[in-house]
Amino acid sequence: MNKLIVSPSPHAHGRESTQSIMRDVLIALTPAMLVSILASGWSVLALICVSVVACVLLEFLIQKYWLKVPVTVTDLSAAVTGCLLALNLPPNAPWWIALIGAIVAIGVAKMTFGGLGQNIFNPALVGRVFLLVSFPVIMTSWDDGGSMFGLVDAFSGATPLGAVKEGLKNGMTLSQITADDLTFSQQFFFNAGGSAGELSAIALILGFIYLLCRRVIKATIPVTILCTVFVVSGIFWLANPEKFTNPVFNIFSGGLLLGAIFMATDYVTSPMTTKGQIIFGIGIGLITVFVRYFGSYPEGVSFAILIMNCAVPLLNKYCKPRRFGEVKK
Repeated sequence: MNKLIVSPSPHAHGRESTQSIMRDVLIALTPAMLVSILASGWSVLALICVSVVACVLLEFLIQKYWLKVPVTVTDLSAAVTGCLLALNLPPNAPWWIALIGAIVAIGVAKMTFGGLGQNIFNPALVGRVFLLVSFPVIMTSWDDGGSMFGLVDAFSGATPLGAVKEGLKNGMTLSQITADDLTFSQQFFFNAGGSAGELSAIALILGFIYLLCRRVIKATIPVTILCTVFVVSGIFWLANPEKFTNPVFNIFSGGLLLGAIFMATDYVTSPMTTKGQIIFGIGIGLITVFVRYFGSYPEGVSFAILIMNCAVPLLNKYCKPRRFGEVKK
């Protein structure tokens, strides 16, 4: 009896594993988490802990006692989901918000589809959007109470994008809205307002550089998203600078960097080919700008990514590379 198992190529194996990739993502998220903790105090640390523990524990319980399949929480994917979910919450959000978000992210968006690799939507974004729709007041206001080391004064009110949306709704011009007067340095190093992961653009960019150096992600999707937002918002801004925010403000405000770098690049829910990734990124950028300018919500990144997640199967089908030797018709 032949004991050899012959399988189709390729036979080469890389050193990367799910656990190593997720570990790199956690390392890349560390600067953003540290900035949020230093700026907003222990409340953010509590949110991160509750979110991560809830995601990991829930996935463990579902796999072991409900689905009765091998437990895979050691691959760190649930921990990554927990961190991303926490960074998408306002720093002052109560702990139970993180718990509810974790239940939706893991229990509904991930395990309902069979677990890692089978979900069609980014779990952390599903949890975030569910919370945004269910608890809009909590999810769109920011009150950090001051940092643990007194780095910044206490701040209360809407996010910069929210202040712009509300001001324009009330008939004000952008020159009259102080939220649009944030300097480049404030937006780049410390943006006063927004979710825990939006406080510092430089922290997110450092994580982006780390992921590129480790070859965990490619720059195609993030760069395409940012360029699309910059170009489209720039056209609107040039047409009417008193009604539409400038491109720099759109790039560094809200969750654009966080979403473009850490959530739109999710292996499972993003296209496989470069052509598909470019279309995917353009779609996210366009929807983000349109929601910000014309939608009911001040931020549109989460909605944009989830909408384009729906298009990924089509992009994978129609953007396949030509087979070697295939004659072009």
